[in-house]
Amino acid sequence: QVQLVESGGGLVQTGGSLRLSCAASGRTFSLHPMGWFRQAPGLEREFVAAIDWRGGSTYYADSVKGRFAISRDNAQNTVALQMNSLKPEDTAVYYCAARSRVSYIYYYTAKDYDYWGQGTQVTVSS
Repeated sequence: QVQLVESGGGLVQTGGSLRLSCAASGRTFSLHPMGWFRQAPGLEREFVAAIDWRGGSTYYADSVKGRFAISRDNAQNTVALQMNSLKPEDTAVYYCAARSRVSYIYYYTAKDYDYWGQGTQVTVSS
């Protein structure tokens, strides 16, 4: 059974940092794109960041560009999201996602991902 488990969420003040981690189990994702999405109350799930299979190419939503960094460790079957200079509008549940099919590029729409974690809450206070 494939599982993606996020960790690292919490409460932080404006300007602070958090590092989210996502551990995959049940299969390896070393040849698969992975990404992070988020969903705030009353809003649709939105793309945050994506990474290709090697970690050589990354892509970010404009709202987080320059503040967030996605990375992966294929040996550990994990993906991380370093979040700096956090703002209250970053408050949301953050989800890790993985694509089931092998691909050498990244994807930034939710429909391109097949596996999802349960989410971790990030709250940024003003």
